Amino acid sequence: MINFNVPPFTGKEMEYMRQAVENQKICGDGEFTHKCSKWIEERTKSKKCLLTTSCTHALELAALLVDIKEGDEVIMPSYTFVSTADAFVLRGAKIVFVDIRPDTMNIDENLIEAAITEKTKAVSVVHYAGVSCEMDKIMEVAEKYNLIVVEDAAQGVMASYKGQALGTIGDFGCFSFHETKNYSMGEGGALLIRDEKYIENAEIFREKGTDRSKYFRGQVDKYRWMNHGSSYLPSDMNAAYLYAQLELADEINDIRLKRWKQYYDRLAPLMESGKIELPHVPEGCIHNGHMFYIKTKDMEERTELINFLKKNDILSVFHYVPLHSAPAGIKFGRFHGEDRYTTKESERLLRLPMFYELKEQEVDYIADKVKEFYGA
Repeated sequence: MINFNVPPFTGKEMEYMRQAVENQKICGDGEFTHKCSKWIEERTKSKKCLLTTSCTHALELAALLVDIKEGDEVIMPSYTFVSTADAFVLRGAKIVFVDIRPDTMNIDENLIEAAITEKTKAVSVVHYAGVSCEMDKIMEVAEKYNLIVVEDAAQGVMASYKGQALGTIGDFGCFSFHETKNYSMGEGGALLIRDEKYIENAEIFREKGTDRSKYFRGQVDKYRWMNHGSSYLPSDMNAAYLYAQLELADEINDIRLKRWKQYYDRLAPLMESGKIELPHVPEGCIHNGHMFYIKTKDMEERTELINFLKKNDILSVFHYVPLHSAPAGIKFGRFHGEDRYTTKESERLLRLPMFYELKEQEVDYIADKVKEFYGA
């Protein structure tokens, strides 16, 4: 059976976790947490990286820093994971969903301005499959209306837009290191901060509302309860697991991109004959091979293909159910404008296996079976 996902493992994870235990500091902000944060800051040129227990918590930290209050509105795509919305709903925001672009499955940058009201506080964009949204236009609109931009770059580590790392273009960026991502610590994430003025508050919110970070740096002689907050720090053992992969980040990225291109080249004839659609990467965007998906004719054909692949020992999956159609989406949000593509495109999208240890011959086998399904 070819699994849909296998968490990355490079070989040094257990050694580094043992070192973390021997350091006798396995709680948050230990040696490996600092190593991971420094690596991310250097590679992304971010002002500050704070490792978190999940991308969900990174988004929650961003919502706290944006100072979301009851009645504020946040614009985002409906085609995303629930955490993109949950982080702001927890602070009392109303979610305003807008349609996506069918070519990238990202928010349609040309629909954002029309969705802005006097209550709009922020725009949360999602870089689907590690392919950037059209950030120049989005930042232009945000500046015009004085809005905060939060990048949900859960899938975007090592991807970029016009030379800038995803997660560093908006005010805040959020990474995921879940087991399904290119680099994993089991459960984990990171908050990237562009403007230094937010760093002190971010540290306070992340450390249970205290200035404990300053205390450990020797800047204060005791730490105090300064504000509301929560515990967003991952164990240093988790960070140790992640650091083993960050050390080989380029190798992992290169292998994923090779498998992505192999899929694309093998399945291109089906696209050319009009049987399926393949991912689109706009000019100026460098992706990270996070996922490879195809689009079938409709949901019925997608279901048939999933079942066909499963019978041939290949696990494939569909992805998000649009949030605006879910019970919580109806309760906490509204869809602005017409749903031309969000629902229709989500019902056609099928994700094929993609992971670090996926073999070249396995991609060939999967592609052959997809072509067999379509009689090619």
